[in-house]
Amino acid sequence: MAETRRRLRSSTVVLGGMGVLAAALSACGSDPDRRCVDRDSYDYINGYKIVADKNCASSGSSAGKSRKKTGKTKVADADWYYDADVSGGYADNGTFSRSEAVDRGGFGCDGSGSSGG
Repeated sequence: MAETRRRLRSSTVVLGGMGVLAAALSACGSDPDRRCVDRDSYDYINGYKIVADKNCASSGSSAGKSRKKTGKTKVADADWYYDADVSGGYADNGTFSRSEAVDRGGFGCDGSGSSGG
């Protein structure tokens, strides 16, 4: 018996290739990993203490928003900290600049990206 091979049409190959390319490009344009940290809590060994996301501005800008104290609860001088190494409730070796974190790259991009965890 003669073995018959199924030939893929060139349009199928092109469309498949476009899908892979689209996935790679969207991964490069994604937002960097970020953590809300207390800017006043830096520890030389551990880094910045991670606080609740509600303490950071939701816009994602790194303008260093300081918060007022309400009653006995002190709210941290919190800001977003990008592409940090996270361990034990602390974040270190990151940046407060979102644009710098995006320039570092990520999955499928040039540069040395890191993931939190």
